[in-house]
Amino acid sequence: MIPTPHIEVEDKNLIAKTVLMPGDPLRAKYIADNFLTKVVQINNVRNMWGFTGYFGKKKVTVMGSGMGMPSIGIYSYELFKFYDVENIIRIGSCGAYSKDLNLYDVVLVEQAFSESSYAKTMGVSSRKILSANKSLNNRLKRAAEKINVTLHPSMIHSSDVFYRLDTETGFDVYEKYGAVAVEMESFALFANAKALNKKAACLLTVSDSLVTHEATSSQERQEAFTKMMEVALNSI
Repeated sequence: MIPTPHIEVEDKNLIAKTVLMPGDPLRAKYIADNFLTKVVQINNVRNMWGFTGYFGKKKVTVMGSGMGMPSIGIYSYELFKFYDVENIIRIGSCGAYSKDLNLYDVVLVEQAFSESSYAKTMGVSSRKILSANKSLNNRLKRAAEKINVTLHPSMIHSSDVFYRLDTETGFDVYEKYGAVAVEMESFALFANAKALNKKAACLLTVSDSLVTHEATSSQERQEAFTKMMEVALNSI
């Protein structure tokens, strides 16, 4: 079944058992260029770059997922199902619903709420809240303590829509479910892990605030979210 339609790799051994998955493929390249050694580019289908290298003595693959649940749903499913990947850690950005979150804070996702039908349509679950893997989250917590990075363990909102006509909807989710921030991928990743008995986790850096309207630039989102990158790498 390999290469798959979206991952042009013929040798499973070129992909590590743990994959870090940013949405932005340029963030994957930044990690490979700045944190890994002995790097091999393994995937460039539709510019969704993937790289395998070593962080110290630990083999790791970094691959972009694209934006939204359908996109990460495809890439993470193929990695789990056909390339024998055991762990996927999403490293993405989020918008804060809570005034207690500041730009560059790192959120460790414990649960993802979503209105999406992804999990139900897939046949996994009709629930609107799915959880990250606890053992993988514990590894991330220990790694963060080791390098003195503060994490904010929280529920988040995985949305299908970036531009909403009703701008208050997100705050309703915050008030009803306690989802402190919004992104667009984690729910589908957790659904795939549940379906295939794999492990998934998610670290998010606050890129903008829906409360204060502060925001980072596209280059900052690509290159300056290094704390969550270091936590993820040190957890392997």
